[in-house]
Amino acid sequence: MSFNLVEVFEAVASEVPDREAVVFRDKRFTFQQFSRRSNQLANFLLSCDVTLHQSRNTLENWQSGQDHVALYMHNCNEYLESAMGVMKARAVPFNVNYRYVEEELRYLLSNADTQAIIYEGRFASVVAKLLDHIPSQKVLVQVNDETNTPLLEGAFEYERALALGADNIPAISYSPDDLYMLYTGGTTGMPKGVLWRHSDILPAALGGRRRDGTLIDDLAEFSEIARKSPGYKYLPTPPFMHGTGQWIAMNAWHGGNTVVIQDVVDKLDIKNLLDVIAREKVNIISLVGDAFGRPLLEELTARTYDTSSITHFLNGGAVLTEPIKMGLIKAIDKVRITDSVGSSETGPQAIHTSSKKNGAKTGQFVMSKYNAVLSENLDKTLAAGHEGLGWFASRGNVPLGYLKDENKTRKTFPEIMGVRYSLPGDKVSLLDDNVIQFHGRESNTINSGGEKIFAEEVEKAIAAHSDVVDVLVSSRPSERWGNEVVAIVQLKKDAVCSEQDLQLECKKHIARYKCPKFFIFVEQIARGANGKADYRWAKNIAQNTI
Repeated sequence: MSFNLVEVFEAVASEVPDREAVVFRDKRFTFQQFSRRSNQLANFLLSCDVTLHQSRNTLENWQSGQDHVALYMHNCNEYLESAMGVMKARAVPFNVNYRYVEEELRYLLSNADTQAIIYEGRFASVVAKLLDHIPSQKVLVQVNDETNTPLLEGAFEYERALALGADNIPAISYSPDDLYMLYTGGTTGMPKGVLWRHSDILPAALGGRRRDGTLIDDLAEFSEIARKSPGYKYLPTPPFMHGTGQWIAMNAWHGGNTVVIQDVVDKLDIKNLLDVIAREKVNIISLVGDAFGRPLLEELTARTYDTSSITHFLNGGAVLTEPIKMGLIKAIDKVRITDSVGSSETGPQAIHTSSKKNGAKTGQFVMSKYNAVLSENLDKTLAAGHEGLGWFASRGNVPLGYLKDENKTRKTFPEIMGVRYSLPGDKVSLLDDNVIQFHGRESNTINSGGEKIFAEEVEKAIAAHSDVVDVLVSSRPSERWGNEVVAIVQLKKDAVCSEQDLQLECKKHIARYKCPKFFIFVEQIARGANGKADYRWAKNIAQNTI
């Protein structure tokens, strides 16, 4: 059996109705309250004809027959309520990067064939400028925030929209073929809408498998898991506008647990984050590499906070280096740090857990049986100890494709040897016992002097220097090498580290030919709000700095 995400949430809510589902600032909603509020939004959207219009079985993998609803907000309870309410209307919520400028938003909302926008008041002026340049909207819903921005003409205030909808679940049938859409970050190209069926994203990323990897095939099992859970508290630090934040939240719910949102949501405020962790007794916190881990460790080192409730850090989306891991483990004695590698097109593919007992490693992961390493020519699967590098691929529960892009759909989700795979472009080596060495995204590979050099590998080597706060690696044309490696580095304040010092550190970890030919020092590395690297920015810096 396979399930719609609405069905799973409602099974859990029925089992633990009085357990808190969401905590944000002074607002606390139980599963029952959250369910009713999302029902109200769903019924309101249905009254505006925001729903499904064409059956999945009549469409190609890159097509959608459902209305698409843009979620243009910082992290808040309304974001999560909207995501669930839209799905309950059998429409498709999708993420909007609130850092995008008008031109980028115009592309995104047009590419998504947006039919409704739910947005915070602070973004109303931007939405107003976009309306003449995107598809005609069936409805606009404005969430009141601390800016108290007046409503756009014709828009519904969020709480008013809820009041117009009944609080019972809509009297419609839900299908496991309904879509979940996640737009990629666009740090290496234009954002693409990844189309997942609910029945695929659930086991791939949202807790739909048992620990042995088999599918949960009975809704009653989700209810049982929720009933047995003590009600752990999860805090997704990344924005919900990126997959990591959404996936952590939904995983928490599917286990009957509580999602806690930090008070300060427009930036990474480590002091506030630690205050909220202490206040709410948070157990599990998600991180995105050193961009989140390093300032967290620095604050824990500088001041005393109550971290006694913390049991796990979940890291994904960027590298959390070994020194930072070991520092966090030392600062919080019992904590376990689980790294995962994956993408919007695969969900988590492999994991590695660090702890005081096991020590810390970076770059090696244990892959699941639903993944494989394919040869360069995609003509066979590779065994442990293979020569060269292979493509890291997922099989089984994978996305349908990219919205409105047949060519990229066929390329990224091909059928090989009778099996459909997701191939987002990561290169790995398969070691013994299903352990992979992760090298990085092919699109971030630098061909220098005929050798392939992975940006992430060089970044990891440079980041090992104690004076380095952050680093991105790119390239620029070279008469001698074709392309030469360029490192863009952010150092600690008052650091006296030189290029020679960084070169010496690099040579401890990687071959000489991989080391940067040039270093550029900047005050701040550009990253997305989710901590992911902005390689377009890095390429521009590398190629325009002499």
